[in-house]
Amino acid sequence: MKISIIGTGYVGLVQGACFADTGNSVICMDVDEKKIANLKKGIIPIYEPGLDEVVKRNTQYGRLFFSTDLKSAVEKSKIIFLCLPTPQSEDGSADLTHVLGVSEKIAGYLNEDKILISKSTVPVGTVERLEHLFKKKGQHTVEVVSNPEFLKEGTALQDSLKPDRIIIGTRDKKTAEILTELYEPFVRTGNPIIIMDEKSAELTKYAANSYLATKITFMNDMANLCEAVGADIEWIRKGIGSDPRIGKNFLFAGIGYGGSCFPKDVKALIKTSGDHGHKLGILAEVDKINQNQKSLLVTKIRKHFSGSLKNKTIAIWGIAFKPQTDDIRDAPSLVIIESLLKEGAKVRVHDPAAMQNAKKVFGSRVHYCESSFDALKDADALAVVTEWNEFRKPDFQRMKTLMKEYIIFDGRNIYDPKELKKAGFVYHGIGRKAE
Repeated sequence: MKISIIGTGYVGLVQGACFADTGNSVICMDVDEKKIANLKKGIIPIYEPGLDEVVKRNTQYGRLFFSTDLKSAVEKSKIIFLCLPTPQSEDGSADLTHVLGVSEKIAGYLNEDKILISKSTVPVGTVERLEHLFKKKGQHTVEVVSNPEFLKEGTALQDSLKPDRIIIGTRDKKTAEILTELYEPFVRTGNPIIIMDEKSAELTKYAANSYLATKITFMNDMANLCEAVGADIEWIRKGIGSDPRIGKNFLFAGIGYGGSCFPKDVKALIKTSGDHGHKLGILAEVDKINQNQKSLLVTKIRKHFSGSLKNKTIAIWGIAFKPQTDDIRDAPSLVIIESLLKEGAKVRVHDPAAMQNAKKVFGSRVHYCESSFDALKDADALAVVTEWNEFRKPDFQRMKTLMKEYIIFDGRNIYDPKELKKAGFVYHGIGRKAE
């Protein structure tokens, strides 16, 4: 099939590469000339394990192309995927400026009937708005489909090649058959392709992310209760996670969720529900608790140092909102570092992938370290903010030769409090018993 992907971020580039890998002819189009020029040279603009190999292979085999020419991409493709950003507006709603603006341009470039697929996370009713837009132009038929993505940064390639499910929102039988054929190579093991109406598909993405955000927030709230009553959240996690009705995933307590999806999607769903006269009280509380949770580690650090962090050196391990990505959007690290700086602390940071993105935010206000151990030099404390694997089993004795004081604030509960105490460290986790 001849496909164009409009937007080469995490979703667009990964999905385009995977479609090409199954034999389709794919044009990845973006207005960012530098990004497209780099992609043509094999330079991948995002950190995503395994993606560079797939991109280079399909470019070499003549199945994957990169362009800044929207008109050409539209004219050469039968299926057009919109993989555009829908950032959060001031009122919490999803900003559709990119989606609507590009769709207007596409309408002017139509040379035949097309299928236009919204992979962007958009509010309920967006497909309907796009249908009206294309009907107004009137020259060619455009079947508009909602096809939400469920990729996780860090595992996006595998999530695309072996998806848990494919959601296709369309009422047109022929379009559903074409897209089922397109996606069949990815679900050969039997995972479902679910055909539903457009509005249900649009809402499914928000519902999924908001539910996962709720699970995380529930565990964070329980962790805070554990500290109040003297219980240990790790035992509770194991106790409830063994119940198949609850499941083991998304039950790890910590310092809040971040990234490009959960914070934005929760707020957008709250806004959508309000616009339709229905209050989602649970999600409003989820959002509030998560914002407070991001400040928890600084509260613990401040309390340990008797209320003053002036001239204290704090080492930060991890800036990305989660491991295996360089994405720092809405990351807890941003709140933590800003708070530490505001209170007069000196901050030394290390992250395996997100250092360049951090420099765009913090400039020269923090000290960037090439290794995790370099960040510990003369540190009064270490704060673990992202649970990268390389942080899980460090040489604790070597750490003690570098640190001024042996104090660890474990924002992701990756260490055993008893082992840390045995190694001579003062340990502060999230809902953990230190003794």
